[in-house]
Amino acid sequence: MTILGLSPLEILAVLATVALVLARWLPPPARRPVATAAGAVFAVCAVVLAVSGVRWQLVPVLAAGGVALAFAVFVLMRGRTGRPVRRARWWAALPGAVAGLGLVVAGTGASWALPLPAFPRPPGAYAAGTTVVQWTDADRDETATAKAGDQRTVVVQLWYPSGDSTGARQSRYLGRTAEEARIVAGGAADYLGVPGFMLDEVARAHARSAPEAPVAGGSERFPVVLFSPGLGGVRTQNTAWAEDLASRGYVVAGVDHPYDSAVVVLDDGRAVRTRLAATGDDAEDERRAAGWTAVRAGDLSFVLTQLGRMHSGEIQGPLTGRLDLERAAATGHSLGGAAALQAARQDARFAAVIVLDGYPRDPVARPFRQPVLALTHDIGPGEEQDYLSRLTRVLDLSEAASYRLTVPGSAHLTFTDAPLYLPPLPSLIGSAGRTAGPRLTSAVTTAFLDATLRGKGGDLAKTLSAYGELTTYPP
Repeated sequence: MTILGLSPLEILAVLATVALVLARWLPPPARRPVATAAGAVFAVCAVVLAVSGVRWQLVPVLAAGGVALAFAVFVLMRGRTGRPVRRARWWAALPGAVAGLGLVVAGTGASWALPLPAFPRPPGAYAAGTTVVQWTDADRDETATAKAGDQRTVVVQLWYPSGDSTGARQSRYLGRTAEEARIVAGGAADYLGVPGFMLDEVARAHARSAPEAPVAGGSERFPVVLFSPGLGGVRTQNTAWAEDLASRGYVVAGVDHPYDSAVVVLDDGRAVRTRLAATGDDAEDERRAAGWTAVRAGDLSFVLTQLGRMHSGEIQGPLTGRLDLERAAATGHSLGGAAALQAARQDARFAAVIVLDGYPRDPVARPFRQPVLALTHDIGPGEEQDYLSRLTRVLDLSEAASYRLTVPGSAHLTFTDAPLYLPPLPSLIGSAGRTAGPRLTSAVTTAFLDATLRGKGGDLAKTLSAYGELTTYPP
């Protein structure tokens, strides 16, 4: 259990630091016992934290406590020698006390703003298992490199329904190992242009799924949901959503797109970093985005083919005989949503499409035969109007019932795991708090997938409209 992102030991260290800083201002009879007790507690906490590993958020707190403890020890030792202890006048001591409390506030504020993410427990009937595979497409060259014979390779993480996982270890959030998680966190920080230490907590995080867990018993075949992350994103960026769907009887395949995702760690240990960068020329950036989208769409179709080979037993995997490839959805966030749309338009094997705050990148609007659900963030007047107009042009051409749901109080990252660990700023993750975004994304997409892939009855439009402003297509 944590409070403001602090563990019980860290809370003790904070309280001891505050007591040390304020001891000088207490009534004379209380000063010595409070300073002695607080100093002892702080010293023990500091030693334990130093041995177990100090988080960067606690460095300002420990610095303030260390200085306050040094002054307290000096005063106590002078008192024991019998020499008179001259206390600084209040106006001379006040700046130090304010500075000490400021460091405590800064440390606890950083811990609250950038906490260790706590993933929600999947609510469905199954536990969630996960595994990572790497596949190379012998029919496609890698266009991001000039190396002859370099073929397109993708890394895919599968989340799937599993049996009882009580006592099973939990998977790391950003990678198969601690080292991979650190590499991915560092690559994401570089891509975002922030200091690497700001994502230290994300690198330490564990999700809820159990690595290499056996698939759930029985003979049921599970619908398949392919996921493409946002521009520079990584396969795990929607883990809470993927684990939720797995617990409800879906198999989710999150795709890392090398040279596009912030960093992809291959089976041989190589870390492939993104080569995407804005040029500052809108027309050129649009052309490049269309090219990246086309590559991603090809990745999604290739992964669907590989899942079919896994189902048939042609390639190794935990899901042999357990996949229903006739009930497959293409999904994605941001640019990944554009890739999902293009993959579905080109590949009739996809039966439904979900776009999480993305829009088409095709130069010309073209119709889709599959039902589409597009979730969009709460766009203000005059903001990103081209986004909605382009999305609307495509949805207007829908050949199946499709929906656009605008979620009040949401932002672009509301539909990812980001609310679990980024500062809770409305412009960044929306105004609904840390857990509401992932819960809403799961609820809305589950309703759509249940209706389109499983044929569950009910008024889908009515269900969706409970979560925001709904527009149906064709109008």
